[in-house]
Amino acid sequence: MTPPRRLLLVNGPNLNLLGTREPDVYGTSTLADVERITTDAAASLGFEVRAVQSNHEGVLVDAIHAAREDCAGIVINPAGLTHTSVVLRDALSAVALPVAEVHISDVSHREPFRQHSYVADVAIVHVVGEGVAGYASATRRLIDVLTGHAEG
Repeated sequence: MTPPRRLLLVNGPNLNLLGTREPDVYGTSTLADVERITTDAAASLGFEVRAVQSNHEGVLVDAIHAAREDCAGIVINPAGLTHTSVVLRDALSAVALPVAEVHISDVSHREPFRQHSYVADVAIVHVVGEGVAGYASATRRLIDVLTGHAEG
């Protein structure tokens, strides 16, 4: 059986406001731009993307659980849930799919509470502070791991 050539793109709370929310921190690109950037990067390597964004933790957990049926990996920006959600971390761990964690801003240079990630230990790729271009970088790096062109 051929493994799926699909990634799940997960964007957490408030990322639906990209483009208008704190443009000095997050830029002016929108969530639609993020989804296009990710889809284009994946398509260039023969993968497709299913995208989900929610302000509700349970919706994200359900999408992650469903990914084990037809996805090879997960690209996730957990947003504020990065720093608070053991539940999201446990869902990622439970599905046992390779994970790429991406953050638009450099969280290591922001408020102290943003400097801890519950997702970090389950992710094999970490891209931080590259703006929305970081989604393409995370996607390509994850696919490199999935296709055996890089180690996770």
